[in-house]
Amino acid sequence: MNAADVLGISREAVWVMLKIAAPLMLTALVVGLIISLFQALTQLQEQTLTFVPKILILLAVFVLTIPFMSNTLIEFTRELMAKAVGIGIGGTG
Repeated sequence: MNAADVLGISREAVWVMLKIAAPLMLTALVVGLIISLFQALTQLQEQTLTFVPKILILLAVFVLTIPFMSNTLIEFTRELMAKAVGIGIGGTG
């Protein structure tokens, strides 16, 4: 295994992390913007108003995206194990 292999695996790991985190992060951003706009329009500055809806919506999005996340991680792990076997790490010798 050389530096190019390590760099390629690291690049793939970063992309997998971004693909998995993107739905939750984008949802948190949109919900946060909507709540901030609502608070600015109504002059309501209640702290629980920002956290409770965001947590509930993020939980719902997380539950809905679990199949996508698990499939992405399983595919990445399979590719990683195939590369490991290909370079001899997974051999019996």
